[in-house]
Amino acid sequence: MAIAEYDVVIQRDARSVYDFLIDPRNLPSWRAGVRSIELESGAAGTKGAVYRQTSAGPGGRTVYGDFEITEARPGAEIQYRVLSGPERTRGGYYLSTEGGSTRVRFALECEPRGLLARLKSPFGRRMKAEVCQLEQLKSVLEEQAGP
Repeated sequence: MAIAEYDVVIQRDARSVYDFLIDPRNLPSWRAGVRSIELESGAAGTKGAVYRQTSAGPGGRTVYGDFEITEARPGAEIQYRVLSGPERTRGGYYLSTEGGSTRVRFALECEPRGLLARLKSPFGRRMKAEVCQLEQLKSVLEEQAGP
């Protein structure tokens, strides 16, 4: 099983960070390669909501993947699982208050199958790169907050 996690402290309150993260339409603003997100079924931003994501794949081709929110605890936690696409990743954002700031941990796990199982090293590096994009989230949210 491949596992990757990363955390940052964002100079915003936990509810503001949660509200931004629970709306997957914000993903293209901080996750490289994510092109678009649309709600497929369920109530937006709630447990059970299913979204279709369009991403840039190898060679610039478009990759589609559906994911479902599996846990949504306001101000504290968002978990999801990928339902379709080349990888069946599970992940989550875990928030904790630190004074007037919020620590956000982004964790991913996946059991590579088929060809991906033989490519554990590149697969692990790619997952680590994904979670490290929290630095971009931090920049986006702190710029929105202003001085």
